[in-house]
Amino acid sequence: MIHIKKATTNDLDLLLELGKQTFEESHGHSCSKEDIEAYIKKVFSADALKLELTNPDNIFHIIYYNNKATGFSKITPSVNTPNSSTQNIAKLERIYILKEFYDKKLGLALMQFNIELSKKLNQKGMWLYAWIENHRAVNFYRKMGFKIIGKYDFKISETHSNPNHQMLLSY
Repeated sequence: MIHIKKATTNDLDLLLELGKQTFEESHGHSCSKEDIEAYIKKVFSADALKLELTNPDNIFHIIYYNNKATGFSKITPSVNTPNSSTQNIAKLERIYILKEFYDKKLGLALMQFNIELSKKLNQKGMWLYAWIENHRAVNFYRKMGFKIIGKYDFKISETHSNPNHQMLLSY
């Protein structure tokens, strides 16, 4: 039923599709439609995503439910943060699930997978940014054991930023 696969450049089109849809579903109401479209066009362009996929520091995975791609994640090991003295912690840059699959606990499966992967990579924890107004995500991370350790303004466009929590899970 649930299958998680490492993503490669062969998955570029699928990741572009998932990225655009999931970002719009989770952040689309955070600012103007024009700002969201500009962000998506910049971050989820074929060139930008291919550059991320070919960077050996980045690790992308796609989660499938009944053979349908339903979400993806990106972690980067050993990205320390000034808000924690812990060294060798992974940054969870993205974890997105299509809204229609929220009730299937796929976010939990993908998060647990990434935590175990980061432990295998000798990481001492994981950190991330979560939009303060995305209460569902913030509550999910808290249930997973993440603690708020700081704040960050996530720049959507030249004229708009969303306030984010910086959160840390230590192992």
